[in-house]
Amino acid sequence: MAIPLLNYAPSSQNSRVAGFTVSGDSTPRIYTTANLLSGSDLDELIEAAYRQIFFHAFAADREITLESQLRSGNISVRQFVRGLVLSNTYRSSFYDKNSNYRFVEQTVQRVLGRDVYSEKEKIAWSIVVATKGIEGFIDALINSDEYLEAFGDDVLPYQRRRVLPSQRIGEMPFNLKSPRYDAYHRAQLGFPQLIWQNSVRSYVVTDRKPKSGDPSLFLNMARSINASVPANSKPVSAQNLDYERLVPRR
Repeated sequence: MAIPLLNYAPSSQNSRVAGFTVSGDSTPRIYTTANLLSGSDLDELIEAAYRQIFFHAFAADREITLESQLRSGNISVRQFVRGLVLSNTYRSSFYDKNSNYRFVEQTVQRVLGRDVYSEKEKIAWSIVVATKGIEGFIDALINSDEYLEAFGDDVLPYQRRRVLPSQRIGEMPFNLKSPRYDAYHRAQLGFPQLIWQNSVRSYVVTDRKPKSGDPSLFLNMARSINASVPANSKPVSAQNLDYERLVPRR
């Protein structure tokens, strides 16, 4: 018997607030197949889908079969998004290198276009991942009422209500707020830890740290010694040297 989805209370977020805004440069562009005029518009939609799900897709990451099915009209945008999230690239990039909680947070951001409401929602969806697998979790998001009301079958998901007219700076994009690896896995992989004071701290494995007696610990002391000129030496002229006594007797 499958465990039902736990109840979690939605929090007040920008994505839940209806707004009447005038479109401008800061307004996210909505990609949909309902008003495509040319093949180039479909190309832009596909590229936007890769940016939304993968953030960046190399040539080896592209799903050629899904692109062909979308171009021929055999699948909708919703099914195309489902295929991208269930691809090997997304699995290896987000699921294999993160915990279930982190995977749920990143997938909700990319598929539903909003942040998770609370830790309770993370736990609820993590149970779905553990019991029904990744495919069951993705199907629950794609077929949810929230997704259908916000995007339907034709609209590509996007970060909803990121920029508000009453704020000078909007919410941070998801790819910057939630990078692919969390702090724990960045430390395990040896990634440099960036500090906003323009200084970089590198991760050093405990076994490689110098112990007492290591010559590297005396490097600074050796550099501080000025061995170029002896302390008590006096300059001697070549005219005052007795070369006959300096030559060894044979």
